[in-house]
Amino acid sequence: MNEKESEIRAAFRQQAEFCRTMKSPLTASILDTIAEKLSGDTAIGRRLFAWEGDPSSGADNVTLRLSGGLHALARSGEDEALSAAYVGEGDIAEAVASALVDHDATLETWLDSPPQTNEVGRAAAVMAGLMVAASRHELPFDLLELGASAGLVLNLARYRYDLGGLEAGELTSPLLLAPEWKGNPPPDSDVTIVTQRGVDLSPVYLSDPAAVERLIAYVWPDQPERIARVEIAIGLARAFPPAIVPGRAGDWLETRLARPAAEGVMRIVFHTIAFQYFPVEEQQRVRAAIEQAGAEATETRPLGWLSLEMNKAKTACELRLKLWPSGEEIHLANAHPHATWIDWLA
Repeated sequence: MNEKESEIRAAFRQQAEFCRTMKSPLTASILDTIAEKLSGDTAIGRRLFAWEGDPSSGADNVTLRLSGGLHALARSGEDEALSAAYVGEGDIAEAVASALVDHDATLETWLDSPPQTNEVGRAAAVMAGLMVAASRHELPFDLLELGASAGLVLNLARYRYDLGGLEAGELTSPLLLAPEWKGNPPPDSDVTIVTQRGVDLSPVYLSDPAAVERLIAYVWPDQPERIARVEIAIGLARAFPPAIVPGRAGDWLETRLARPAAEGVMRIVFHTIAFQYFPVEEQQRVRAAIEQAGAEATETRPLGWLSLEMNKAKTACELRLKLWPSGEEIHLANAHPHATWIDWLA
């Protein structure tokens, strides 16, 4: 076994361990089986064992690429043994090992592009952050999302929320987001969104059934509550399509922020578990564009930067808000990466 093959197998085992800590034992078993059974005699194995990038990094993450492909295959019903094993009726290790060989060509195509999840639960953290911004500036919002994917988080005004016992959002919405909450609730502030736009390098357009299925496939199969949430959110996004365009975050944001802000409206730039996927140069451009716009912000045209991202040490997923013209920066909360729980600090 060469060094690259060892690295690839270790990446799958590492992701499996992470899934176990995230209470997804089925997904962990699937990844462990790949680590054990992946063969260099298959197209998948040959490609992975020659992978040039970091197999466990955010952008490359081959473990989630391949596990997404297996989930899509199981959902399709094309492999009856795999479909049965995914719902607990059969040996998952045996079914996955067979699928890696029997569906080699199909699964190999899932290595072509990075995993793209659009975890709608994160909208609860964003809404809480907007409530803080609204408590500082009682103005409507112009939302600008970076790495918007299918726009399910950008569509946050379509959902209802229970944030530490505080109700918010659209109270008649069929989708309730109620993360386990620690600490005080956010401020009881009205959140009014007048415009919402997003950008993504490869947007997911939900009018395409194949795109919908691919988006769902990246949700771990043993987390049915997440799948149910994303299905409801997809239905709402089809009825109320979010405004998303293809492009690089830096290019798009520089253009948007160069235009004068509307009087009496607060711009909020936000992203959730997306910034880490941007190249370093892109991150620098985003920071520079926001800082420049912040320097030009006024009390009647304020700016906010709201982020839900892993910290550099990867010890916590932090919800942070920076506001201009005050320059105030607040560590609002720590949260589960899917925002299933939020530990409110503000």
